[in-house]
Amino acid sequence: MSVEQVRTGDDRWADRLAEAVLGRSRGGPLRVVAVEGRSGSGKSTVAERLSTALALRGEPSAVLSMEDLYPGWDGLSLAHTFLREWVLEPLARGERAAWRRYDWERGGFAEDWTALPPEVDGGGTLIVEGCGCGASPVRAHLDLLVWVAATDTERARRLDLRGDAALYAPYRNRWARQEDEFHAAHRPREHADLVVDNSGSGATAP
Repeated sequence: MSVEQVRTGDDRWADRLAEAVLGRSRGGPLRVVAVEGRSGSGKSTVAERLSTALALRGEPSAVLSMEDLYPGWDGLSLAHTFLREWVLEPLARGERAAWRRYDWERGGFAEDWTALPPEVDGGGTLIVEGCGCGASPVRAHLDLLVWVAATDTERARRLDLRGDAALYAPYRNRWARQEDEFHAAHRPREHADLVVDNSGSGATAP
């Protein structure tokens, strides 16, 4: 099966991505798009650019980062369970979605629950970005699974340039091993509906 590709080196890549999103719907009031990829591929920036492009088309959207749901540096394999149980399954039942954000400084989930912003109460698009959002148990709840691709060399360069690179450095290899295990088990790239090639000239930063 052919998979649509968008290259961030093209001027209208975000517009093309937004058009692809608007063309997909399982029929519910809130469209769900997962933006998957390896660390440093540019998932967060792609998600924000998509949100902006949707807004220009009159489509309300919200972005949920998987960083809110990872239960610490060893929690990648558990995060998709929280995504499914706290967010996607309630939405599928027509109920309110809410989650407890992980506090990375304190090392635990917050007591308070965070809800989706009111802009998407009546419908729109929820963009979930981060490794784990394309896990096999959540795919039935997705309208579109987007894979953000970048070369290993480019991803490493971006990770070195991150504002929190020094904080991230002690955990970098540890997290990469978890990504390897996750992708071997769930194969989100093979199940992607659309690939964003973020490797070439004009590529977006992470």
